[in-house]
Amino acid sequence: MDNLQVIEQEKTVLRWGGLAGILGGILFILAMIVVVMGPAGEDPADLAGWVTRFPDIKAARILENIVYLIALILAVPLYLALYRALRRTSLAPALFGSVLGILGLTAMIISATPHVAHHPISDLYHMPGATPADQAALALMWQATRGVLDAMLYVGFLVVSIGSILLSVGMLGTPAFGKGWGGAGLVIGVVGFITAVLQMIDPPSVIGAASYFTIILFCLVLGWKVYRESKDS
Repeated sequence: MDNLQVIEQEKTVLRWGGLAGILGGILFILAMIVVVMGPAGEDPADLAGWVTRFPDIKAARILENIVYLIALILAVPLYLALYRALRRTSLAPALFGSVLGILGLTAMIISATPHVAHHPISDLYHMPGATPADQAALALMWQATRGVLDAMLYVGFLVVSIGSILLSVGMLGTPAFGKGWGGAGLVIGVVGFITAVLQMIDPPSVIGAASYFTIILFCLVLGWKVYRESKDS
């Protein structure tokens, strides 16, 4: 394979990774819109409220979760493309940052479809013949399942932010990115790290939810930059 073919293939990696990141960021926003515009409303006051209302909001939850899952999957090629773009000048932060970023995204992917676990609990709760004691136990089971999935989500936020910080450090020493793009990535990554820590200390924290927005920004901003690199290089 000659040098021209290698260069063209590297451009293809950057192009696909950048476009995937941009599309992933857009889908993250769409998933958030489904939550805001959907029928879920405010959180219920008691544990049973989570289960009793599930049949009414199931369709919106499934749509939200599927869009969110696709967005997470699309973010993976962006981290791989960033590794490809940074490895020649900043191998260590490029390698470790991309691996940690993908590891964090994997944790978030695993927790991205809570309706799969909650659907059978809801069916049992609404099953004819379910006693109040059964329903109380199922409400507790619902909350416990949600707690496990949320724990994986918060860890994912934390690890993704660390990966983003390392990749941004690599950008500082890469002429194609420089201090401007590297600094922007560092700010996004550090804010994501701080808010992820707050989310883990006080779940669910409104401030900690900002971790979600830092991932959106990272995908959109760095996705655009990586895509532009595929055109300019």
